[in-house]
Amino acid sequence: MKKTLISIAILGAVSNVAMAQSNVTIYGTVDAGLVSERGGIAGNTTKVTSGVGSASRLGFRGTEDLGGGLSAVFLLESGFRTDTGVGDSSGLFQRQAYVGLVSKTAGSLTLGRQYTPFYNALAQVADPFAAGLSGSAKNMFAASGVLQRASNAVQYKTLTYNGLWADVSYAVGEQAESSAGRQLGASLGYTNGPLNARIAYNNVNNDTATGVAPTVERQIGHNTLIAANYDFQIVKAYAAYAQNKGLNSYALPNPVAYSTTAVAASTDSRDILIGLTAPVGPNGTVMASFIDKDDKNVADRDGKQYAIGYSYALSKRTSTYVSYAKISNKNGASYTVGNNTEAGSGNKAFNVGMKHSF
Repeated sequence: MKKTLISIAILGAVSNVAMAQSNVTIYGTVDAGLVSERGGIAGNTTKVTSGVGSASRLGFRGTEDLGGGLSAVFLLESGFRTDTGVGDSSGLFQRQAYVGLVSKTAGSLTLGRQYTPFYNALAQVADPFAAGLSGSAKNMFAASGVLQRASNAVQYKTLTYNGLWADVSYAVGEQAESSAGRQLGASLGYTNGPLNARIAYNNVNNDTATGVAPTVERQIGHNTLIAANYDFQIVKAYAAYAQNKGLNSYALPNPVAYSTTAVAASTDSRDILIGLTAPVGPNGTVMASFIDKDDKNVADRDGKQYAIGYSYALSKRTSTYVSYAKISNKNGASYTVGNNTEAGSGNKAFNVGMKHSF
């Protein structure tokens, strides 16, 4: 009997240690808002929609302590629409799905579908609207498709040394020719007190290779972004500059917003953003930004976006928001005022809504 009790105690202790060494967290965001859009060929639109400020999502993340400062990690994240309850696109974990290792001395290595270093720099550093609401920088900057997330990607991120760190991403094209369809991205970040700065680069090989016919050689798309923000306490200032050159270096979110004939996306453009956020009382934040897109193609389809917004934190997890943005298009350009999840249907939009994170 005594030996049995000792055995049970040992098993219980081992079980508790195992549970302490690994954990899985369920997390998510539920976001819904009322959106009014104006100025497009489809006419004025008012709707209740999902993911205005942040995309609605449900995710699972986990870690396991492997010993010696090494941990295994994974993340699975699925998107859904709060207004209808259905998934927001095909695939179960279409937002993110990766597994990898994290070392306390060597950094992290992850494999799977992940955000690109370029998009992280835009959303986390450059944009005072954090890529959401009507003022989202995604309305003008290159931030869709493979520029936002890359499948079949291997990413490595260094540790932070004196505020400086770097990451690199390589996405395999998985075609008959090894370089066809591949994507390369990298960024260099620096944080020191109130300063947060980042340089990011993305390179997409647009070649296609089936193995049956010769490889179809197409241009390579290049994107470069320099972004920074500085917290002056009474106001946080934002600035960003981007260059987009080559095939698929920029994709219009809605190329038929103002005409039944799709407008061609620019293959050579420059983007400039200046913006700010400012606290209003203990729970409120004002956001504002101006974006100028300079199209270097012959068509010269330039655009300018003006945006302002306000969010109010009801708690650490729940907030309300309101925002308005307007775009001035030139020479038949088709830039639209969207939000975090949708492309938008016109050159003006008003949002009001609520977001809860758990």
